[in-house]
Amino acid sequence: MTTRRHFLKLAGLGVGAAALAPAVRPARAETASDKPNLIFILADDIGYGDVGCYGATKVKTPNIDRLAAGGRRFTDAHSPSAVCTPTRYAFMTGEYAWRKRGTGILPGTAALIIEPGRVTVPSLLKRAGYATAVVGKWHLGLGSRSPTDYNGEIKPGPLEVGFDQCFIIPATGDRTPCVYVENHRVVGLDPNDPIKLDYSVKRGQPGSFVNGIPRIGKQIGGKAALWKDDAIADTITARAVRFIEENKDRPFFLYFPTHDIHVPRVPAARFQGSSQAGVRGDVIQEFDWSVGQVIEALDRLKLADRTLLVVTSDNGGVLDSNGPDTVHGGTVETNNGHAYNGPLRGNKGSAYEGGTRVPLVASWPGKVKVGVSDELICQVDMLATAAALTGQTLPDDAGPDSFNILPALLGQTGGKPCRDHLVEHGNVLAIRKGPWKYIPGSGKGTGKANGAGGGAQLYNLADDIGETRNVAAEHPEIVKELSALLDDVRRKGRSRP
Repeated sequence: MTTRRHFLKLAGLGVGAAALAPAVRPARAETASDKPNLIFILADDIGYGDVGCYGATKVKTPNIDRLAAGGRRFTDAHSPSAVCTPTRYAFMTGEYAWRKRGTGILPGTAALIIEPGRVTVPSLLKRAGYATAVVGKWHLGLGSRSPTDYNGEIKPGPLEVGFDQCFIIPATGDRTPCVYVENHRVVGLDPNDPIKLDYSVKRGQPGSFVNGIPRIGKQIGGKAALWKDDAIADTITARAVRFIEENKDRPFFLYFPTHDIHVPRVPAARFQGSSQAGVRGDVIQEFDWSVGQVIEALDRLKLADRTLLVVTSDNGGVLDSNGPDTVHGGTVETNNGHAYNGPLRGNKGSAYEGGTRVPLVASWPGKVKVGVSDELICQVDMLATAAALTGQTLPDDAGPDSFNILPALLGQTGGKPCRDHLVEHGNVLAIRKGPWKYIPGSGKGTGKANGAGGGAQLYNLADDIGETRNVAAEHPEIVKELSALLDDVRRKGRSRP
């Protein structure tokens, strides 16, 4: 596991974000029926081995497996970061989060870290005539200054960066406030019981317990607005389906970042004990149910053939507790030998493949080529991909690290890779190119990778996906090439062609 300090340090490595981007060039004229819907479902902390179609046997994921069977399953897909906030920032903006200060793991009192007015996935699609919504975990800050005031109108937020509507968990399930925010206000807040947050209170200390579960930060007030932990999946899934139903006659973009499977893990009663991998496995199956509800809605409304649906995760898996609360976490014993990151080395937070290589399944009947792809892709690429999907051209200073991977999603690359390299943002910055993975040693201003001992590391993932054999000494020319490439990407402030 990495620490928040590591990520705050890495977030300051590069230059600041680009100035407010100019308007996106308008999309070509199309009828509403010609514009495909886009649904991006982002799980939280689901690892490479947590899904049936990626080898899991002790958890069941029939809905994701069905999508993969009729769609495209990627074996080399990556989150932009090995932890949550930086991944979400990069997905939204098309910019590696480590380029911008302040994009580390945020508290529930943080201000919005995306500048209103810059080009984002939802703002780009909204310009093309799409209805846009985010339902689920936000974790990108709210308000213009910290600490966020949750007792009145809360802005800027999702609506100021491109969404028409939002129904969100402000930060994480293990961070206060434990309330939903709909558009600009806390849902169900009693003005006579205002919310006060104290982030000096650590998880497990007196005052940190909400609904009997220890959280990060103390919450005073807002009692009527508290969510019910075992109802979060049901609540946000119903809202996601409702958005689909309400916008079935126009093109829409739904960003559905679920709470599952982040701690605290409190599945609905019908999922408790349903897996062979403890409560962690139970919430994986609950997540699969949420995916199934979206699929069912698309089928019922006859929208599947008009919808590009992507299901993935914000970082690799981790077998973690919720601080002192092991009941809602995970243990070696309850995990029961389940290989949550499959054959990969490392966990959430790591510079190894287990930190950022994640499941990713794309479905669009009649458009996506059915099969398995080993194409190197990343969620930071969704901005450029959304532009291509809708016939728009990104301004030069928008999405500096976003590559168009639509051909990869559709299976139409013709053998030419959509991206030839990728920076992996773990507790250090590493770089991928072809089968090679380079992790700098100490002296590069990046600290030490997990188990690195300070030396440079090079792995040939084509025959060593588990990163067990460091071949840096055998291939100094590749170390030199990749080291120079990583330095170049950091120095230039962009990697998109």
